[in-house]
Amino acid sequence: MKLKINLIRNFVCLLSIVFVFTPGLVHAASAQEIDIKVDAALERFKEEVMGSDKFLNKAKAVLIFPEVIKVGFGIGGEYGEGALRINNKTVEYYSTAAASIGFQLGAQIKTVILVFLDNTELKRFRNSSGWEAGVDGSVAILEYGAGKDINTINIEDPIVGFVISNKGLMYNLTLEGSKLTKIKR
Repeated sequence: MKLKINLIRNFVCLLSIVFVFTPGLVHAASAQEIDIKVDAALERFKEEVMGSDKFLNKAKAVLIFPEVIKVGFGIGGEYGEGALRINNKTVEYYSTAAASIGFQLGAQIKTVILVFLDNTELKRFRNSSGWEAGVDGSVAILEYGAGKDINTINIEDPIVGFVISNKGLMYNLTLEGSKLTKIKR
């Protein structure tokens, strides 16, 4: 009984630390800081994905979250801020947030890039007050082999997602349940 109480107390303390200190660190980004990180994330994407320049030229818009931080200990949460770019110019800023329950332990930082290939889906996304992947729109996570050009893949989905630069002890390629919300910067 005492062991159970200690485990619960430790769990609550860990969650308190994560949710009290982490949001202050990730919420502090200015528009300029977000844009600098977005530029760097796009450069990494272009280096890591063969044919990405040509592929991005087909895009109606690209939403880039350069640093999505995920922490979990039974209950998990993730948060990141990014920019929506149309014709290589930032038009709006967004946050992504998600919560999860289940077997998980660790932390990770990942870069999430959503490529809008359809104007209808882009318009629906931009007009929403809070868009949830898997509910308000389906995002196809693209998996490609090393050395393969992205333009050789037959892509018919209106929104394609990429998760790159995974660092940390968790690995999760799903975006389902991630809530994307417009923010002012």
